[in-house]
Amino acid sequence: MNLTVLAASGRTGMALTRLALWRGHTVTAIARDPERIALPDSPNLRKVAGDVNDAAGIGAVVDEGSVVLSGLGTDRAGTLLAGAGARAVVAAGPRRVIWLGAYGTGRSAGVAGEGAGVLAAVLGERLADKVEADDTVLAAGGTVFHAGMLVDGPVSPGRRTVGLAAAPVFDLGAQVSRETVAAAMLDEAETPAFPGVVALPLAQ
Repeated sequence: MNLTVLAASGRTGMALTRLALWRGHTVTAIARDPERIALPDSPNLRKVAGDVNDAAGIGAVVDEGSVVLSGLGTDRAGTLLAGAGARAVVAAGPRRVIWLGAYGTGRSAGVAGEGAGVLAAVLGERLADKVEADDTVLAAGGTVFHAGMLVDGPVSPGRRTVGLAAAPVFDLGAQVSRETVAAAMLDEAETPAFPGVVALPLAQ
């Protein structure tokens, strides 16, 4: 399968790229500085320069017909995190978009308890951007993953993915490894189970 990974030099993007290659996919890895994608050369890996703050530029380097996986985290502001950026990605013509959102925002705020209000205060003006981006991806039939606190570590052996309707209520401090999130997002790319909805990757 032809995959396009956004923010491929970040820790989540790197996990997505590495695991996708291990699973035998062809990957276009996009980062502002492709040299920072610290993975060995492979005939299945193409490193491409692209700035996540430039929605039109990112749209131009997204491979038409590929499945796009966004490894962008919750700590960066930027055009791509807004609806305009998500629309640019969708308009590029990918087969599907699998987007990493933020647990406790938008559609998952109701299952995040009191922590959702705290997160809204932390994100400030970025919150509306993130919700709009999520909604844009979902309207196009993509899947948005809302993960708990991302940490380093291996794929959880007891991992599972649930749709928002079946999500347990858990604290915003609940941890899940980036490798576990990457595995869940790649599962969705390979065998769509949550088109058009928010999914939660859980460690167990």
